[in-house]
Amino acid sequence: MKKRNIFVTTALPYANGPFHIGHITEYILADIWVRHQRMAGNNVNFVGADDTHGAPMMIAAEKKGVTPQEFVAEIRAGRKQYLDGFHVKFDWWYTTDSKENVELSQDIYRKLKAAGLIYTQDITQYYDTKKGMFLADRYIKGKCPRCGAEDQYGDSCEVCGSVYRPTDLVNPYSVLTGTTPELRHSTHYFFKLSDPKAIEFLRDWTTGNGADGKPRLQPEVLAKDQEWLGAGAELEDWDISRDAPYFGIPIPDAPGKYFYVWLDAPVGYLASLKSYFDHLGRDFWKFLDDPSTEQIHFIGKDIIYFHTLFWPAMLHFAGKPYRVPDHVYAHGFVTVGGQKMSKSRGTGISPLKYLELKMDPEWLRYYLAAKLSSRVEDIDFTKQDFFSRVNSDLIGKYVNIASRSAGFIAKRFGGRVVDDAMNDPLLEKLRGAAPQVIGFYEDRDYAKAMRLVMELADETNEYIDREKPWELAKQEGAGEQLHRVCSVSLEAFRILTTYLKPVLPGIASQVEEFLNCGELTWDTVGTPLTSEHEIRPFKHLMQRVDMEKQLDQLVPDVKPEPKPVLPGNEAIAPECTIDDFGKIDLRIAKVVDCEAVEGSRKLLKFTLDLGEEKTRTVFSGIKSSYADPKSLVGKLIVLVANLAPRKMRFGLSEGMVLSAADADQKKTPGFFLIEPFEGAKPGMRIH
Repeated sequence: MKKRNIFVTTALPYANGPFHIGHITEYILADIWVRHQRMAGNNVNFVGADDTHGAPMMIAAEKKGVTPQEFVAEIRAGRKQYLDGFHVKFDWWYTTDSKENVELSQDIYRKLKAAGLIYTQDITQYYDTKKGMFLADRYIKGKCPRCGAEDQYGDSCEVCGSVYRPTDLVNPYSVLTGTTPELRHSTHYFFKLSDPKAIEFLRDWTTGNGADGKPRLQPEVLAKDQEWLGAGAELEDWDISRDAPYFGIPIPDAPGKYFYVWLDAPVGYLASLKSYFDHLGRDFWKFLDDPSTEQIHFIGKDIIYFHTLFWPAMLHFAGKPYRVPDHVYAHGFVTVGGQKMSKSRGTGISPLKYLELKMDPEWLRYYLAAKLSSRVEDIDFTKQDFFSRVNSDLIGKYVNIASRSAGFIAKRFGGRVVDDAMNDPLLEKLRGAAPQVIGFYEDRDYAKAMRLVMELADETNEYIDREKPWELAKQEGAGEQLHRVCSVSLEAFRILTTYLKPVLPGIASQVEEFLNCGELTWDTVGTPLTSEHEIRPFKHLMQRVDMEKQLDQLVPDVKPEPKPVLPGNEAIAPECTIDDFGKIDLRIAKVVDCEAVEGSRKLLKFTLDLGEEKTRTVFSGIKSSYADPKSLVGKLIVLVANLAPRKMRFGLSEGMVLSAADADQKKTPGFFLIEPFEGAKPGMRIH
């Protein structure tokens, strides 16, 4: 088969601090996939870079009394210990503050301008006269215009949750100097994402396939994009400029104007690749222009909007040799014991502390792989789960295979296996699993791959338990059978190591040396050990996790914060993510008919119009609150439209109507249907 040419990136970390566990998770996720591709013989260019530009970087450097470049250089100097420490092998690590990024960002801008997608418009912003700069929302505080809470930021209130414009704040002040800012006009540059041709392109691109013939986007990401790109949707144009003083790339022919960091940051992917190719003496432009080149991005779910709308639109309308991404793979966040990570509450995981505690980096690589799927799902880290998975799977199942057989081969049989043992049915089964394992890696379904490998490890251990080599070693005349059993066991260990190599590259390297079998690749799964190769003495491969000395120090026990209880009501439910909420489809429904259900003391039967071809029937236990059900006919209410139908004694209920109720029904009895404001129509979705 023709080998693939792949360009892989991870999201660029902002260079204002060390890596956190979210960074490391993403790098491990991508590194596993890259290692899988290389085991298949494909050509992969895996690059990363620090995202260095923006006002926050400039201000942080000022506070420290250094230049932005010096500030960034100090951060970059600490990256290697993390990447090496967790076996993450980028081909090249660069910076967005580079000549290559200036060249490429300005080139793309000029081409977008020539395509008629750049325009200017005067906007009004707060200006700090003492600092001499326009203020981003994060640098403005004041009194919330809705609830009156003090010290709220310029875009939203943390007390009442209101969203507003900075100019709505009461008594605004600059976070940087404490002075009252004044309103000033400034000319800004915009990328016309709202252009019909841009929307048409994005609708086509988001629903299309990559060079491998598979959908470009995961179902969850596509669903979110379709909300933004649906019929009648209007994308907002993108403000791509900032005024001096600003640490960034100058906009051509626009003195005092700089690219907003989010324009040049993704271009940094290409800049890093160009720097790498220049280093190797390869032709960057030829590589981009090659139809066989695949461009793959791994990102967190919080930056989907930029990577699946702005970024592909920029590349497409800049024209060849720039190319749109073949795939953008998003992943969820890491939580700890079901809680968001928080330094102040001690619920974070420090990658550096992990390494300082001498915890094996491949423990974490395996644990994450065992929980990562191709879906956009959060990963929850718990100490007990980590302890159990590593000690049970890696030590008890996998490493145990080699330790139970290697000693006999070395001491009794001169480090040689039996050739005819390589056709054992167990080994044929293990080799036969290769296409499935490889497929799981290709689709980033690492959890499925790990589960299958551990099932095969279980079967191998069952074989060893059944054959009992420790007893064969004591029996006269059983040497031949002992030799065979140990040979089968070591060959099984070689196959399992191959399957785990993308996740455990350090262990795999030790096993390649121990078995003296050369480099393990997907092609070598069917190339067994032979008596011609002398197996070297076995050395212990991995220690067990120590809960007290390691895990308890890495993740101290933290009691969850009690949920607030509203007066007369229930405690606030456990926190959910925007993705959790997005799974619930709330629709406006019109009551076509409503009647009491004969034989039931609680139920009302609703016939509802959602703008579909037929009405829906919904049963609701709110009969006590509506003595005259017919009074509800013609009203608009809210329905959970995607709830699985429920078969009841009185019929099939096809959803759930929303109502409010007091937890203390003695205090405030009754249920109160939720009614939308005037103007809502049946079928409208609630966002």
